[in-house]
Amino acid sequence: MLPKFLLADNSQETPDTIFVVHTETPRFIVESDIEDFWSNQEIHWIDDDPQNEDLIEQLLEETESFLDSEFESQEDLYDSEIGSN
Repeated sequence: MLPKFLLADNSQETPDTIFVVHTETPRFIVESDIEDFWSNQEIHWIDDDPQNEDLIEQLLEETESFLDSEFESQEDLYDSEIGSN
């Protein structure tokens, strides 16, 4: 089973951009600046745009929560690696 969200980048083409891919229906990719994900987002729909603003808002909130959690996990991993050296 695929995870619900995936992180992606294209560092050679867009080094300051991060992408979060939502793998469940409705599938979409959120593109944003890596430094300011929460205020500069563009949604690329893979499936049809749901046309339901409440659903879109909920999906974006889930996307942001996923990214927050991922960044926090990366910081914890980095901190534990530094502490073990």
